[in-house]
Amino acid sequence: MLSTFSILLPIFGLILAGFVCAKRGVLGPTAASELNKFVVWLGLPALLFNIMAHSTWQQLDQPGFIAVFSIASAVPFLVTLAGRLIARRRLADASIDAIAASYPNTGYIGFPLCLLLFGQSSLTPTTIATILVACVLFAVAIVLIEVGLQVERAPHKLAAKVLMALARNPLIVSPIVGALASAGHVTVPESVETFLKLLGGAASPCALVSLGLFLAKKKPEGEQVGGAVVRDAVVLTLIKLIAQPLIAWWLATRVFALPTALVNVTILLAALPTGTGPFMLAEYYRREASITSRVILFSTLGAIVSLSLVMTWLIRPA
Repeated sequence: MLSTFSILLPIFGLILAGFVCAKRGVLGPTAASELNKFVVWLGLPALLFNIMAHSTWQQLDQPGFIAVFSIASAVPFLVTLAGRLIARRRLADASIDAIAASYPNTGYIGFPLCLLLFGQSSLTPTTIATILVACVLFAVAIVLIEVGLQVERAPHKLAAKVLMALARNPLIVSPIVGALASAGHVTVPESVETFLKLLGGAASPCALVSLGLFLAKKKPEGEQVGGAVVRDAVVLTLIKLIAQPLIAWWLATRVFALPTALVNVTILLAALPTGTGPFMLAEYYRREASITSRVILFSTLGAIVSLSLVMTWLIRPA
């Protein structure tokens, strides 16, 4: 548990820094949105481009793992999306809730934890998982949000509007450009590489500080009742921390029969708490972010216990 807490501690520290700055008035009332704009338009696109530009087809050639992790992410996403739509939540908001229940923090927590438990051999599946989460799952959520926000009913006009919106979205364009650079064997100059790493490295810390700023904001009159927000956040947190790793375990062991080492990495990655991506989307599209922000907070707190239990079970003697 101590090793898990030591890795999660910086996350709490960054959230707390934002929270304290907001409460003490060090950063203004628009700081959360402005900081999130930096993440969406500069930090995260640089990170996504770098991930795709440095990924080779040989590295990604693990069809069994890709299938397991993709399905383990898709099932909670689709189930949550359907449940929220049945509860009469709008498609854009339901999509953000769905990604909050299925978006493991592979980049910020997955790499150090997997290296701690499984060593260098875990880097390839963790990289694949990061691409699936940060690029594929993210893109699906963005498409659904864009569809939900458009008012055009004619199918061809709706499709045209969505495609135009996606073409202007840096979170969609950057990984596509990165993939093209990788496929074309384009060598990124060292100075540009440094620039991208500096920007990309700022994405997660800034998003966590922005989250703390948001949690400290006073909610306007008429906003959703606090108890309902907490209830929904707890349900989504349970889906993330319990349902997703169980689905991954069942698929990895019973359906695809992955090697034991890969099974362990898959389960640990699926058991990670929710990353900051869903909160970035909620802020970027100006959707209500109370539920999403609390899922990130609750799942990260809960992961101190749940991840410790998972890690203890995975490294148990045979």
